Amino acid sequence: MSGQPFYLGTFRAGGGPPFAGLVLEGQVVAVAALVPLCRRLGLELFQPESVLGLLEDWSRNYPALERAVEAIRAGEAGALPFIAEAQLQTLPPVYLPRQIFCSGANYKKHVVDLIVAQGGPHLAGKSEAERREWGQRRMDERARWGKPFVFTKLPTSVIGPYDTLWLPPEVQQADWELELGVVMGRPARRVRREEALDYVAGYVVVNDITARELVYRPDIPEMGMDWLASKNAPGFLPMGPYLTPAAFVPDPQNLTITLRLNGQVMQHESTADMIFGVARLIEFISAHVQLLPGDLICTGSPAGNGMHYGRFLKDGDLMEGSITGLGTQRTPCRLEEVPGRSEPANYASEEVG
Repeated sequence: MSGQPFYLGTFRAGGGPPFAGLVLEGQVVAVAALVPLCRRLGLELFQPESVLGLLEDWSRNYPALERAVEAIRAGEAGALPFIAEAQLQTLPPVYLPRQIFCSGANYKKHVVDLIVAQGGPHLAGKSEAERREWGQRRMDERARWGKPFVFTKLPTSVIGPYDTLWLPPEVQQADWELELGVVMGRPARRVRREEALDYVAGYVVVNDITARELVYRPDIPEMGMDWLASKNAPGFLPMGPYLTPAAFVPDPQNLTITLRLNGQVMQHESTADMIFGVARLIEFISAHVQLLPGDLICTGSPAGNGMHYGRFLKDGDLMEGSITGLGTQRTPCRLEEVPGRSEPANYASEEVG
């Protein structure tokens, strides 16, 4: 569909139940309220009560939504119960994904910055310029011959685009990772990258919050990274505000990601800097697991995380995350108050039995 985009989201009015909403120029109408209009147009909407339900039959629901929007904009829809978005509570647009996959170390500049900062025995004695040149060569080689690094995240970490992020008191290094999120619109298994984007329903803004000091377990270093503790606290994945249909994102590798912390730009990068693009990630993940409609793929974060600045999230901070054409999420940070003892961040400080 050409012309102005429309969006989907999940909303709540007062204390009512969540509902799927169609968003047009800041106004929201329940998708379920479009069923009579679609029937007059000779089309049907399936499971219109939730965005996840719509995604279950996206190949039929999207054309119906597209035609309904055309009728609304042409003044042919009659009276519809639109509500100003500001009067509603905005929930995560996909409420909630069944599976969440995250790509790590997937932006060239980000990884090269880590190589320059952290070095390694093989780079001992090298200048910063030499380390950077070595890192850039390695990233070019990885893009040609390597494979994505993917891990999973829990749906219970998801919050809405304007919800408060409650910082666990045991976490001192909560970090931001603004990312392009990909929402699947069809089941996918062993998909070739040339066809992978045909399986995408749309795109969302996500922020993969990470507790840096919990990534590595000093008590069992041979076990690698602890994604459960470092990535999955409640609130560690703000999502939204909207699901933007893929038809309005002609090239997911040509979007600008921007994160501001208290008004200061911390991340500003193009998705063109991805080592493995959206299609390659879908190909890789679907080679190993069954992807389902509504599943979320977080595609990695560009340079400019708190680790780079030596500055982590704290009580009173405000994050604002935007991606071209996908909207802006605003996440205030507050310190969670937990009565009694909390799990210590430094596992090595406890006796290991």
